[in-house]
Amino acid sequence: MIHLKTPEEIDVIARGGAIIADFLVEVRPRIRPGVSTLELDGFADEFIRAHAGAVPAFKGLYGFPGSVCTSLNEEVVHGIPSAKRVLREGDVISVDVGVKVNGWCADSAWTFRVGEVSSEVHRLLDVTERSLWAAIEASISGNHVGDIGAAVMRTVDGTSFGIIKDLVGHGVGRDVHEEPQVPNHGRAGHGPLLREGMVLAIEPMCNLGSKDVKTLDDGWTVKTVDGRPSAHYEHTVAVTENGADVLT
Repeated sequence: MIHLKTPEEIDVIARGGAIIADFLVEVRPRIRPGVSTLELDGFADEFIRAHAGAVPAFKGLYGFPGSVCTSLNEEVVHGIPSAKRVLREGDVISVDVGVKVNGWCADSAWTFRVGEVSSEVHRLLDVTERSLWAAIEASISGNHVGDIGAAVMRTVDGTSFGIIKDLVGHGVGRDVHEEPQVPNHGRAGHGPLLREGMVLAIEPMCNLGSKDVKTLDDGWTVKTVDGRPSAHYEHTVAVTENGADVLT
């Protein structure tokens, strides 16, 4: 069931979203060669809990051990923070973070460059981020969920990048994951109707090579089958009478 949020509830979600936005700004200079993903996780946990009433929404969710997901290079999503995973020059890392404030969740992810990256990886990140903004522009009342995926496809069309179809965005509210699912592919005018009060986590994921992915033996980390880098960008967005409102 899709739960529509009141303006007051959206305001609370936006409080968590503002914490995420500030965190993503503050973590950027900490993403450098020699830093472990466990160090980034520790910073995230302390940063989030320093805000009154805020807790990491991912910590313990379905048994996940970290406060953020840290996915390096060929890891698409759900990378587990580890002291053994140390950043190197030329890496890319997706930092996926959720914050819960007074029982309401917000969710966002960003892919960061570690120093200088290759031109093809730079373009992958650029195209994937642009597909997120195109998807957000399509998230207006009267459109359909399929319009969101179609916007991602239009942006990526003409490149050799693979849009991951096995993983989707989602509704967000009291729970991190709610209905509806928001695929990164679709047909305009199809799927659930977008209505004022819907809050969606929109998260395009594209690979430098094949769209195919697999889950590692840790039960969490999803990586590209061909071992090539991936990019992941996500915002929590409210559908309002004035269009899409980015809450993160």
